[in-house]
Amino acid sequence: MISILFAVLTAVSNGTASVLQRRAAATAPEEDAMRFQLLRDLLRRPVWLGGIAMSIVAAVCQAVALATGPIAIVQPIFMIELPFTLVLGGLLFHGSRFSRHVWLAIAAVAVGLALFLMAAAPSGGNASVSSGSWPVALLATGLFLVVTLGIGLKVHGNARAAALGLAAACGYALTAALMKDAMARLDHGAGALFTGWQIYATAAMGVGSLFVLQNALQAGSLAASQPMLSIGDALISTSYGVTLFAETLRTGWWLVPQVLAMGVVLAGCIGLSRSPLADGMAENPSERGVPAAV
Repeated sequence: MISILFAVLTAVSNGTASVLQRRAAATAPEEDAMRFQLLRDLLRRPVWLGGIAMSIVAAVCQAVALATGPIAIVQPIFMIELPFTLVLGGLLFHGSRFSRHVWLAIAAVAVGLALFLMAAAPSGGNASVSSGSWPVALLATGLFLVVTLGIGLKVHGNARAAALGLAAACGYALTAALMKDAMARLDHGAGALFTGWQIYATAAMGVGSLFVLQNALQAGSLAASQPMLSIGDALISTSYGVTLFAETLRTGWWLVPQVLAMGVVLAGCIGLSRSPLADGMAENPSERGVPAAV
């Protein structure tokens, strides 16, 4: 229960961070994309710094969650970050009530996630990763990032936001796996945490993923980047849990409700992405010529 509680707190903190960072990044010059000048510009924006503060809170909560529960349980819970992000963004940018369509989509994400966890029933697993497993995982992750980042650099707008959002999701999933492995070293004392390479790799991947995410948020709407970030993080993290930490999921006929549950989640995400709630959240509705009601 502790891991679930802190996983929820992580999702809420990350959602808040995304909204604040989106508000700041959306007004940054487009020519700063994929350049460190973007971060220098954002560092001068209090709203963005507030988002970073919430990201730090999320990192602490995530560390506690991963140290007390399987990664295949903790990371999928982060899918609630999407509806929370859009609801908070709608309140911040529109300040109005939400339609029944929006609430049904939010319910679909929540119910689908609950059904998936019940059907998959992640359990077991090791607290740490065997040293021989990391090279293969890092190579596979590196190839995936090369492809997604390459696509992101070739396209523009929401397509770039989606590609970079998926790349960021992969980076954050790897960060979670590294963090869980690093936290396991605490069993040998606090000093062991800082003598292992995992904690430094966690920091490096976290910073790199943050940089990619800022570019995803700058490139297009949250409707394009956030679903890829939330669902991608959950699914990739689950694969890390199974392959690196030997966690188990139900198989056989249980795969049917798992697939159906993910379909419900996907339908909810699509519904949220198509709603005015997720359209141009950094803009003032009155300036865009559209009604504020969502």
